[in-house]
Amino acid sequence: MITQEMLEIERKFIVDTSKWKPVTKGKTIVQGYLSTDKNRVVRVRIMGEEAYLTIKGANDGIMRTELEYPIPMKDARVLLEMCLDFPVEKTRYFERHLNKLWEIDIFNGLNEGLVLAEVELQEKDEAISLPEWIKEEVSFDRRFYNAYLTQHPFSKW
Repeated sequence: MITQEMLEIERKFIVDTSKWKPVTKGKTIVQGYLSTDKNRVVRVRIMGEEAYLTIKGANDGIMRTELEYPIPMKDARVLLEMCLDFPVEKTRYFERHLNKLWEIDIFNGLNEGLVLAEVELQEKDEAISLPEWIKEEVSFDRRFYNAYLTQHPFSKW
């Protein structure tokens, strides 16, 4: 049975970098994908000094099942070598706006130039107040999913 803790409900936005600049130190992320079909995504991620294996189910709008497990760093490095295509590299910043924690990703490498913000919700129809630095919502545009960017880098669009 899928519980609320297993659901990821998230909206994704393009950031207007003329209105937003990092105010804290970010965390470096390198992530790769072992599977990227339409029914599931299996990701390995190194974020700072921590590593995770994440399994995500098929999207139902802005909702999907997400299971994430901490794994040893040495295992994460081996899994990254096994991943499809190339890893996604980015620096993640955390910023509070009203009652929500926003994650802002500045992409590096082949996805340089892309800056996205995500906010997790408790309910799929939850109303949120957007920060002034939000440019455009891309929650339903698969091109902005990290699994897509690993195969179709932003720099090649």
